[in-house]
Amino acid sequence: MRIAIDARKLHDFGIGTYVRNLLVHLARLDRDSEYVLLSRPDDIGVAATLGPNFRAVAAPARPYSVGEQLRIPWRLQREHAGLFHTPHYVLPPLTPCRSVVTIHDCIHLVFPQYLPNRLAHVYARTFLWTAARRADLVLTVSEASKRDILRYCHVPDSKVVVISNAIDERFATPPSPEQIDWVRSRYQIDGPMLLYVGNIKPHKNVERLIEAFRILRTRGFNEVTLLVIGDDISKYAGLRRAVHRYKLHRHVRFLGYVPQETLAALYGLATAFVFPSLYEGFGLPPLEAMASGTPVITSNVSSLPEVVGDAAILIDPHDAHAIADGMEQVLVDASLREALRERGLARVRQFSWERSIRRVWEIYRQVGR
Repeated sequence: MRIAIDARKLHDFGIGTYVRNLLVHLARLDRDSEYVLLSRPDDIGVAATLGPNFRAVAAPARPYSVGEQLRIPWRLQREHAGLFHTPHYVLPPLTPCRSVVTIHDCIHLVFPQYLPNRLAHVYARTFLWTAARRADLVLTVSEASKRDILRYCHVPDSKVVVISNAIDERFATPPSPEQIDWVRSRYQIDGPMLLYVGNIKPHKNVERLIEAFRILRTRGFNEVTLLVIGDDISKYAGLRRAVHRYKLHRHVRFLGYVPQETLAALYGLATAFVFPSLYEGFGLPPLEAMASGTPVITSNVSSLPEVVGDAAILIDPHDAHAIADGMEQVLVDASLREALRERGLARVRQFSWERSIRRVWEIYRQVGR
């Protein structure tokens, strides 16, 4: 069977993690099927690292563009693909073969106000609906996302299969004491530190996190710092204004992107990981924090309770005081921190990319036969 996979989002923050683990574990699992990776020109060499049954072809069409609606089907036709897996919600109507689509979430339909314009909302609604209806099978990453897909796309329950994400293997090996000491010195972490990791788009609720941190400081927690790992703050002027409005510029630090090794050390150095997102299809950062032995405070909405189980403090993300309460609770209670650490490490073991990608592979065989 010749299986084409859209790998153009290989380096994206969220979907990129999914694509990278999909390819790595398929390469370990399946040496018989032929895989064709539709790749950006700069990523053509990735196929050679996976095995002789993987090859890449250039697919320069920009994701979510008009061009991909024609160029992707043309490439699939030219490569004689028997099955196409797109790991995001765009499945061109002219796709000439059987298909599987992964829809991670319905964020653009749940929060259309966060899109740049009405045209973007129409595009998202149209192509998400089209992908769900035209695909032979829809994969998603949580029961919460499945409920949203059924709600917005009106497809049969049996057509949507939940296969969870998991954490990257690199988090399975803790950073060395030397790495931790270097990161502590490099970022001048010499007291209690709260950590947020993820992009800082509006639904991530980082502005309310900053407000909650200000409330925490009014309660006497003046030695605590907040580190935000994610996008460049210059993209979101509201966050900069919030920091200055609350006079927190010396206590809230935006580090942007950091290398994986540095991120693993920062997780380990954090007193708690705070993730008050308003909506997640899955939410990998809380699992990454748990794998690092870090207590987690996260939202009681969307997929997050499903992901963290009983291994985190759940808070109302719409209430800054509730977020501050969760942070205070973890900061003052050492026994709670230890209990969350132990439950988090146990929780992480319930998620496995190896098991998840084996299930994806079984679906390839089911749909492609």
